[in-house]
Amino acid sequence: MARRALSLSKVYGLLEPGPVVLLTTAHDGHRDIMALSWHTMMEFEPPLVGCVVSHRNHSFDLLKATRECVLNLPSVDLAEQVVGCGNTSGRRVDKFARFGLTAKPASRVGAPLIVECFANLECRVVDTRLVSKYCFFILEVVAAWRDATLPSHTIHHLGRGEFEVSGEHLKLKSKMK
Repeated sequence: MARRALSLSKVYGLLEPGPVVLLTTAHDGHRDIMALSWHTMMEFEPPLVGCVVSHRNHSFDLLKATRECVLNLPSVDLAEQVVGCGNTSGRRVDKFARFGLTAKPASRVGAPLIVECFANLECRVVDTRLVSKYCFFILEVVAAWRDATLPSHTIHHLGRGEFEVSGEHLKLKSKMK
């Protein structure tokens, strides 16, 4: 048998829920970008997304104050900027300027879209009951945008600076309409 014990610190990389996104927030003249991979779809329509934003992050304070954000989906060609945003505090740095990302006003929320990302999901916080205990926000997507001219190979965080890139797509028979 080839099975061996796996370190519990590696479980995250097996179950990591989805692509790394760039969460943008803005409040009172301050804006921020946060790399986020702890998120999960919770409902199809209206689209609900649960996400963990640590209370230690500048974005936590902005999100809690405004109850609005944008989930921006970067492709692998933005990997360096994604890691840079994840390793830099927005309390002292304008991450848009530092990492060469372009802010564009959203249509339904006060947080900006990131132009270089292939998709942008404008969100409002609809449930905060798990924030004080788990820093878990439930967001409703209120507007969504996609630029089909941009590449869409997403990156997935495996932990400790390792990532995996999405690739081959499969279409299988489904009973879902």
